[in-house]
Amino acid sequence: MKAVKAHITAGLQKGSYLETCDNSGAKLLKIISFKRAKTVKGRNPQGGIGDLITAAVVKGRPDMRKLVVFAIIVRQRREYKRRNGVRIKFEDNAAIVLKDDKGTPKGTIFKGPIAKEVTERWPTIAKVASMVI
Repeated sequence: MKAVKAHITAGLQKGSYLETCDNSGAKLLKIISFKRAKTVKGRNPQGGIGDLITAAVVKGRPDMRKLVVFAIIVRQRREYKRRNGVRIKFEDNAAIVLKDDKGTPKGTIFKGPIAKEVTERWPTIAKVASMVI
């Protein structure tokens, strides 16, 4: 996992709901925690695009529901700034479900655009992504 070259504003926090944009079988995720996030005692952990999270599957196939999975945030509604001055925001919050915490995606098809910062940080997602913004 490489560092992100943009200033990602934390747009999601613990307890937020995300849609999935892959064909893994999960439809809606609830964020449980952010991996590698450090905060002050009592503060809700926050994160943004490219962050690795653990999430509970709220809606989806019956065999996927109530599972705790690893996921990566690929889109967020909250605006963030790239180094060249461009500000980016998406229409929805979305994530991709992973097989393990190494970054291999469970699904084989990604629906919708994926942020460029995610493809730089996670090369296994970049191989499957069809639309990168």
